[in-house]
Amino acid sequence: MTENAKSISYLTLCYGLSAMLGLVGFSLQNLPVWAASEKTYVGSDSCQECHEFEYKSFKTYAKKAHSYKSIEIMKKGLTEAEFRTCFECHTTGFGQPGGFQSVQDTPHLKNAGCEVCHGPGSLHIESEDPSDLKEDLTAKDCESCHNAERVAAFDYRPLIHGGAH
Repeated sequence: MTENAKSISYLTLCYGLSAMLGLVGFSLQNLPVWAASEKTYVGSDSCQECHEFEYKSFKTYAKKAHSYKSIEIMKKGLTEAEFRTCFECHTTGFGQPGGFQSVQDTPHLKNAGCEVCHGPGSLHIESEDPSDLKEDLTAKDCESCHNAERVAAFDYRPLIHGGAH
């Protein structure tokens, strides 16, 4: 069998298998979250049911729970590109699979929520296994946003768990 014939046979097999799976209603989008190859962001409201005390404390006391308001206030003086750079620290999962896209498309991720510190929660929501999240946080975990450059620019103090829960 020639190389070209092998390629055509392989493609035919793939298309045939794809068509058969389609006939039985199989879709990668229908897979349960735990079967996904990547963790995705679900939003802080998804944490509320099992972590009621922490959620209430976070929403009440943590400034990051309302962080999008800060960049909305500053938006007037920024270009669209400059404004979008604020999303890295003031939203949840911007630039990551399942992360913040826009207020219209992903409103549940528009503030810096639980998953900014603990990582994407999709697997944890399904498994309820604490090891599916980052638990033992250190100052190093905060430094992607809370660093000398940003602290000087915005005059705030990075605090581990400061008002978080």
